[in-house]
Amino acid sequence: MQHIGFGASPELPPANGYSHVASVPPGSRLVWTSGQVPIDADGTPAPAGDWEAQTRLAMRNVGTALEAAGATWGDVFKLTIYVVDTSALPVVRAVRDEFVDTERPPTSSLVQVAGLFRPDILIEVEAVAAVPA
Repeated sequence: MQHIGFGASPELPPANGYSHVASVPPGSRLVWTSGQVPIDADGTPAPAGDWEAQTRLAMRNVGTALEAAGATWGDVFKLTIYVVDTSALPVVRAVRDEFVDTERPPTSSLVQVAGLFRPDILIEVEAVAAVPA
């Protein structure tokens, strides 16, 4: 059962791996994650400069945070991704698609930033999910 409604409009440009709009039914429990970075629970970072490894670990950390609140990737309706460089966007999208439902992808924002909290960190990802009542 799809509890989140995803949509598009012919008056907006084609979406590449995201939805333009999502609606959440009344009574759903909302879950927000903090921005998750590519660092393991033991403090070990993903390899510096490795976009694929860093993106995958950040996405895994988002999944772990969602699970801690009783949510799953299928409940996510909004992703915000912060990157220090947009040149790796194809890699980021490919890894993102390992986690999200590509048939009904979440709404998404990608923001290029001057830097994150450490110079070796390339990406930070946060999510908002709606868990059915």
